[in-house]
Amino acid sequence: MRDFDVLIVGSGLAGLSAALHLAPTHRVAVLTKRALNDGSSAWAQGGIAAVLAAGDSFDAHVEDTLVAGAGLCDPAATRFVVEHAPEAIGWLRELGVPFSEEPEQAGGGLHLTREGGHSQRRIVHVTDATGAAVQQVLIERVRRTPNISLFEHHTLVDLITGPKVGLDDPACLGLYALDDRTDEVLAFHAPHTILATGGAGKVYLYTTNPDTATGDGIAAAWRAGCRVSNMEFIQFHPTCLYHPHAKSFLISEAVRGEGGLLKLPESAGGTRFMPAHDGRAELAPRDVVARAIDFEMKKHGLDCVCLDISHQPPEFLKEHFPNILARCLELGIDITREPIPVVPAAHYTCGGVLTDLAGRTDLPGLYAIGETACTGLHGANRLASNSLVECMVFARAAAQHIAAATPQPLPALPAWDDSRVTDADECVVISHNWSELRHFMWNYVGIVRTDKRLERAAHRIALLQAEIAEFYANFHVSRDLLELRNLVQVAELIVRSAQMRHESRGLHFSRDWPERAAPAAPTILVPGAR
Repeated sequence: MRDFDVLIVGSGLAGLSAALHLAPTHRVAVLTKRALNDGSSAWAQGGIAAVLAAGDSFDAHVEDTLVAGAGLCDPAATRFVVEHAPEAIGWLRELGVPFSEEPEQAGGGLHLTREGGHSQRRIVHVTDATGAAVQQVLIERVRRTPNISLFEHHTLVDLITGPKVGLDDPACLGLYALDDRTDEVLAFHAPHTILATGGAGKVYLYTTNPDTATGDGIAAAWRAGCRVSNMEFIQFHPTCLYHPHAKSFLISEAVRGEGGLLKLPESAGGTRFMPAHDGRAELAPRDVVARAIDFEMKKHGLDCVCLDISHQPPEFLKEHFPNILARCLELGIDITREPIPVVPAAHYTCGGVLTDLAGRTDLPGLYAIGETACTGLHGANRLASNSLVECMVFARAAAQHIAAATPQPLPALPAWDDSRVTDADECVVISHNWSELRHFMWNYVGIVRTDKRLERAAHRIALLQAEIAEFYANFHVSRDLLELRNLVQVAELIVRSAQMRHESRGLHFSRDWPERAAPAAPTILVPGAR
């Protein structure tokens, strides 16, 4: 048994921020299923949104978020994040994150860029590799913090629930995790558990997410009895690099923010097309841009479209987008001279485990923060660069709530029992089902949906769930099996949520329900209810 005050599952910005806030007073365990830096946070290119410019305001940031969220953002959660964002940036600067700054001749201070959906320049960044820079600083700090124990290569199996001593209601008592290096399932014990496992982009065939984005926290919380909300709203990033040797490489929103233009390939005329779809053109919210690209690709039979920023001086591109420029050059694309081939790809899970402003879920002792959670901030569509600041604001909020809690005794937990299972005779079932799931989710539950497509997806999910349940019951668990089990569960939640929404709103676009319905309402799924 491994006993701690707090268990944190996930080592991205949300999880590591919470660990650092709690470490002065609590014994913290951070579990991550691969290395500390293998999550989505390190891949974030654009930056972090916060009101820091003299001409900007909290009200303007709130309004931009509400507009992007298509009427489904929770006003209290939105204002909570926006008003605490400058404090979060200040905390990162204190830790030593080297944010890009204006040159001295321009007055110095933080360099703020602008992204789609924002009315002002308010994106703090570290060139075009903000997430990687922030993660590097946090990881270095976490590794030298005595009260934090790190468990890399530990995959969440399930949460452990039951009544606390002297109480009748169920609570989260800890979790089981698979040590990938020994194939042993271990029990971890704590009065507080924080899920910070990220999103579920790997449920789709094309995604900007790393391989770790398999919805582990969302699926585990659902199995433990927590409600989930707004799972139909999967954000497809409009501009993922289209190249056979580039896996999931994102072309930042900031490229369009700094003047990048979307055009058809020369074979289809080479013309700019976004002004015909939306008055905001390339600076429209991501859902609008993704649907426009999807429309043009289908209309012209294209494999991709082009994002052209070659009209900017090479020195400008080297300063603002050094990583994108370098990666494209590796693949034979000189962005100073030619456009970048791009396609939409699954990018961000706007829904998740339903939480309050302290990150609390329905299960006492269990918190969810970051992309795993549905706080109400994103509504039907996440505004660019609001996700990293949400991670930090709710990491601090959850830590403060845990710090104020009265400790309660916990019962002893049973060890993992695998006495009635055997080694799998063949693993092709896992790889085949994984491939099938990602293909039909892309084809049936992608950028544009229909009732018939959703029905077909639901039927296939039910078949996969039966096969996976049988496999799980009879064989030793592996990381691949656990990730597949979670992805299929998340796929079911996405499809059920999409079937419940009889309208088109934000990221959910249905040909059968093309108009918005009134009033705007979140989709909330309750375990055990149909």
